[in-house]
Amino acid sequence: MRFLTLRFLLCSAVLAGCTGADHALPAGTAPEPAVVRKTPKNVILMIGDGMGLTQISAARFAKGTLAMDRFPTVGLLATQSTVYITDSAAGATAMASGVTTYNGAIGVGPDGKPVETALEAAQDKGMQTGLVVTCTITHATPACFIAHESTRAEQFGIARDIADHRADVVFGGGRKFFRPLGIADGAREDDLDLVAQMQSTGYSYLTRLTQLDSLPSTGKLLGLFATEHLDRMPARGPALEQMSMTAVERLGRAPNGFFLMIEGSQIDWGGHANDSAYAIRETVDFDNAIGKVLDWAEQDGNTLVIVTADHETGGMALNQNNANPQSPTVAWTTKHHTGTMVQVFAAGPGSEVFRGVHRNTLVGQAMLEYIRRR
Repeated sequence: MRFLTLRFLLCSAVLAGCTGADHALPAGTAPEPAVVRKTPKNVILMIGDGMGLTQISAARFAKGTLAMDRFPTVGLLATQSTVYITDSAAGATAMASGVTTYNGAIGVGPDGKPVETALEAAQDKGMQTGLVVTCTITHATPACFIAHESTRAEQFGIARDIADHRADVVFGGGRKFFRPLGIADGAREDDLDLVAQMQSTGYSYLTRLTQLDSLPSTGKLLGLFATEHLDRMPARGPALEQMSMTAVERLGRAPNGFFLMIEGSQIDWGGHANDSAYAIRETVDFDNAIGKVLDWAEQDGNTLVIVTADHETGGMALNQNNANPQSPTVAWTTKHHTGTMVQVFAAGPGSEVFRGVHRNTLVGQAMLEYIRRR
């Protein structure tokens, strides 16, 4: 039996005349001003890298009720970049800027030119900004909000961009990209000590999570808690929750509001490895952080929280377990990304625009719309 491609099956057998993947995608246009009743003071975007609906379903089975279940607005996002299967760089650039671009692009459009991101727009409006991740802070997703490079491989250049852009809170791993050879953990060959540069401009530098308990009352924060990536769960402990709430509470004092991106980075790696336990533990950990952030936002009353993913990883499925019908088995279709749509959850002022089916560019377009109105 011959195996036919999905495009052949859909375009030839069902949708005769279809000319390409982009033809079938929703428009994902920015919200019209009349649709939005209130502009949020603060915007928090939480990205579960590689987190599809099945990863969420498996985490719900493992944990019970999820914090994600509390969101009043739910939608779906198409994730395609300039090709059908996106990578994290193109997916994050779309959500940071509202622009569809090529795989590997860091904050640049398909022509290679820089595009404005929500973080940059927030800085221009006098808002405070932050990035919190469990991977290197120079990795694809966080980089797209604060850097402009032609390829995600330029992590030393991304570190320089981070130092130059001066976000108020920067938490993650990746010390090697900020310090020169000859200094502990350093791997830069250009002799730039970006940590020292950032300290000279008012940053407090943290290398251990325990330092989050005794922060200075003022100034910017640079926390690089690993040479490269943070440990996977459970060895990492509640690091994402701690980093997220430190950032939220610190930025929440800003009189003009803040923009914060938080990533559950390693859900994706569980998918690439087809490691069900890894993917589920990381999704539960991400959901724990979501719960704390949502508690804060609900009490604040003027914060938009968006939870979504850049793509699904692994083609994860939950199947019938004949030996124990109450406990499903997990199957995988690939060790790469898939083209399935991902979920978007939203709560707070402006959240209603995420209801329905959209392109992932809606996230960036909506955030930029809200920030630019300020």
